[in-house]
Parts: sequence; structure tokens; C-alpha cells
Amino acid sequence: MANNNLDNYLFNKQAVVYSEARPRYPSEWFSMLAALTPQHSVAWDVGTGNGQAAISVAEVYEKVIATDISDEQLKQAIPHPQVQYVHTPLEMSDDELVSLIGGENSVDLITAATAVQWFDLDRFYPIVKRVLRKPGGIIAVWCYGSVEFSPEIDAILRRFYDLGKPFQSQSFKIASQCYKTLPFPFESVGVGCEGKPLELDMHKVMSFQGLLKFLSSLPVVHIAKEQGVDLLPEELLKDFERAWGEPESVRTATYKTYMLAGKVKL
Repeated sequence: MANNNLDNYLFNKQAVVYSEARPRYPSEWFSMLAALTPQHSVAWDVGTGNGQAAISVAEVYEKVIATDISDEQLKQAIPHPQVQYVHTPLEMSDDELVSLIGGENSVDLITAATAVQWFDLDRFYPIVKRVLRKPGGIIAVWCYGSVEFSPEIDAILRRFYDLGKPFQSQSFKIASQCYKTLPFPFESVGVGCEGKPLELDMHKVMSFQGLLKFLSSLPVVHIAKEQGVDLLPEELLKDFERAWGEPESVRTATYKTYMLAGKVKL
């Protein structure tokens, strides 16, 4: 479902770091989404990565099919008795994918957590419209646009993001623009709408090493590295270390998050 094989290569390469560095999504989000669907039989988590969203969806839906084009990401997936992890290579046809998910008009909830910007939307959205229950099914997508700690650390983070701008893919830009430019051709269900995502905050207690793991897991870092550019040079790391304070101390990161949810227009 990703745009190309380069995206797949990058996600395979950073799978272990990704699973350690990313935040867990609040359970209240999934309760909110579950309240919007009359049935809770089947959910599809697309671009599941290590399953961090899928396992939470499974707390409110009976069965979750969690798919990813990256087999390396799936090797890091968190086991859950109600989650079925499936590798869906780019070569899989649309009809094969629809059949795998359960057929047309079969899915109550589709989620894509910090993932939809990497998808071939011209292919993905028609599949969504085929498999969602009509009426009753919804799709929800979200991403985080920035991370905040303190004014001093945030200023250094802005320097880091500025260094990465020349290496940002179009997919990364859609996320950095907080999904405000993401095409989303679905009828609003009260959780944002095309061009106006719902703003949410997500928190994670993080160590200094956790911050470095998070930054090193970003695709833009790997894209720049492939071109011989280090976005985390020693000077920048020392500035982060000075701003952080005691190396053993922990801080609370606030992820500014943006969500869109909708149903198929009938």
C-alpha cells in the first residue's frame, strides 16, 4: 500500500528502532472511535508497523486484521490473541487484499496510525470504500506533527527539523503539515474533516536516550544518510544534551497529534 519500494526499504531498515522509540496511543481514542460504529466485529489496521495501534483497537473490536508491506516491521509486532498480522506485499492485487480483509462491506473500523501519508491514495481509498460497512463503518487516520518538551529543547528540535527540510519527501511533508493537506474524501463523523483535522495531545515519558532513538527513527534521517548527510551531528547532540540536563533525568514529551475520521458518502 506504500507509494514505492524505497518506502518499504526504509521501514524495513529501521524496524527495531521504530518499535522502541514511538509512543503508545491513548486508549480513550479507541473508545471514542468505537462509539462511532454500531458494530464491533472486524477492524483493519493498515500500515500497522509493530502493532501499537492494532493491540488497542483489539480492546474494543472482536477481531483486528493488521497489515503491513514491511515484513521486518511485522517481526517486531506485539502479540495479541485478537490481532491477526498479515504481510501484504506491494504485488498483492486489490481483489486479493479485499478478500483477505473479509470481503466487501465487512469492516467496521479502518485505522491508519501515522501511516496514510505513505500510501498510494488513488489505490487505497477505493479499497476502503469497498470493504467498509455501509452504513456504519468508519475510517480514522492520524499523525503527530511535532514533539514538545520545553522552550530550550524545542528550539533545538526546530533546528533539527530545519536541517531535514531539503530531504523531506512529499509523504513526510503531508505529516509535517498536520494532515491539513491530506485528501480525505469521506463524510465527517464529527472527528475532523478534510482540511481541518481534530487536534489532540499525546504524552510519553522519555529519557534522553529515548529522544535520540525517536529522532533517529524518523524516515527523513535515513533519507539524508543515504545521501551522505548526518542530520544528528555531534554539535547538535551536545546542544540537546546541555538542554536536557542530567542524562539520567526523564521528561514528558507532548506529541501534537491530528486525526481525521469519516464514513463512505452514500
